[in-house]
Amino acid sequence: MRTKDEIGAEYARWLAAVKDPVLAASLGELDAAGIEDAFYQDLAFGTAGLRGVMGAGTNRMNRYTVAKASQGLANYVKGREITPSIAVSYDTRRLSEAFARTACGVFAAEGIRVYLYPEPMPTPCLSWAVRALNCSAGVMITASHNPAQYNGYKVYGPDGCQITTEAAEAILGEIEKLDLFRDVREMDFDEAVEKGLVSRITRETEDAYLARVLAQSVLYGDAADRDVTIVYSPLNGTGRKPVLRALGESGFRNIAVVREQEEPDGDFPTCPYPNPEDRAAMELGLTYCRRLGADLFLATDPDCDRCGVAVRDGEEYRLLTGNEVGLLLLDYLCSQRSRHGKLPRDPVFVKTIVTTDLAEKIAARYGVRTVNVLTGFKFIGEVVGRLEAAGREEDYILGFEESCGYLTGSYVRDKDGVDAVLMICEMYARYRTLGITLPERLEKLYREFGYCLSTVYSFAFPGASGMEQMAERMAAFRREFPAVWGGERAEKILDYSEGLDGLPPADVIKAFTASASVVIRPSGTEPKLKAYITVTAPDEEAAREREQRIAAEIKALI
Repeated sequence: MRTKDEIGAEYARWLAAVKDPVLAASLGELDAAGIEDAFYQDLAFGTAGLRGVMGAGTNRMNRYTVAKASQGLANYVKGREITPSIAVSYDTRRLSEAFARTACGVFAAEGIRVYLYPEPMPTPCLSWAVRALNCSAGVMITASHNPAQYNGYKVYGPDGCQITTEAAEAILGEIEKLDLFRDVREMDFDEAVEKGLVSRITRETEDAYLARVLAQSVLYGDAADRDVTIVYSPLNGTGRKPVLRALGESGFRNIAVVREQEEPDGDFPTCPYPNPEDRAAMELGLTYCRRLGADLFLATDPDCDRCGVAVRDGEEYRLLTGNEVGLLLLDYLCSQRSRHGKLPRDPVFVKTIVTTDLAEKIAARYGVRTVNVLTGFKFIGEVVGRLEAAGREEDYILGFEESCGYLTGSYVRDKDGVDAVLMICEMYARYRTLGITLPERLEKLYREFGYCLSTVYSFAFPGASGMEQMAERMAAFRREFPAVWGGERAEKILDYSEGLDGLPPADVIKAFTASASVVIRPSGTEPKLKAYITVTAPDEEAAREREQRIAAEIKALI
């Protein structure tokens, strides 16, 4: 963190150096608090790349911070390959395309071959392109599900997975050597295209990706009622074209798109927080469902790697949690594969440590081994990569995380909203032919394994002091983590800060009682502490009562 004098000096340097008229004007509008927040640190770069509020300053997403990160990445890949190449994609947020062009210009100035999607495309399509085009790295301009004022810069390795901790540290080392006004080289984007250094990613690459998504079906000839009525929303993001194409080519025709959220719009006017985990983002789609009498509602976030789901349940619509959808998909995939003799010899399911532990019980029933990883889908992708390296790629059944991220195949190394929408619709259609609803199937699982309730709470720590406050809270938890939760004594408390169970170090604490688990960790993308509660009980009422007691205890602590 910079001192007040250093903040003032850096602000003055930006006033003198910034040529972009919009950024220059915004610099002049900052008050003292705004200057401090925009310049007290450089925007953090880690395994998730960059993410932050757009605007002027070193702690903001803007063309200068994007160019500096791109120069650092360029220097990193050039130090490892003779003829490196980088794939680039972007979502529908404000300035996403401009940031993508800035990155392309920096890479081209370093003689790096760049492949760019010609329009906004989902994050999984970037992961696919890195692998399909044998690239050295990939860059996705997106802030995923964050509010409209955010943008981000996600970096992928040659395996199509978000970069490892080691790679992030090496790239950060290159970035920290640079002065963002003096040391960044950039070629005009149109010139880079004209010289052949930037090429458009072709339709053939998109077609190959979609073919792999369609190949995830596990019907194996079984009947499925594709006349179900579906409402879909891309939440003004990248999902509309690939999702509708995947559904259409799979035989689903009765689809209504939420008109107000259909076209790209980085302001997200009807869903200011475009996260399908958030009920407010789903409300407009639910209105469509009620008007049309739809069977199923699905929404993908702006970069289309998450999928939210609501299903008709009697006369109402039930929002399914990420954990519930994951449990249903796991059970469906395993039961279909098992019934048709398609389970591999050593099948593997992967989940994060904050995802419901009930999934492990369901997997075990089918003889599927569960691998637990740290929070973040890149860790699931790394497991898939290790299976591939061992010649066991086909052993991978499913990976999912509680935050509405799913992947049923090994063709990409990140969660895939296109795949999720298609497989959820297939699952719904198959069960409908059998006279079963998704809520009925879920209740059957709960009767067999116990009712499971999972919730997530976020606690914001904004501003220059926010990160310090979060660190202090986590340090206090490590000194003395509560031994009793909801009236039950903790049977086990796990601190992942030094690495645990073969996992790398992480700022995570998890406690287990006889019927519940509690996880506390800082968010990797926002200034928030997150608390995850999972409760197993004989019925929903008992589970909710215990969850509310634990939630109150967490709120009192944080």
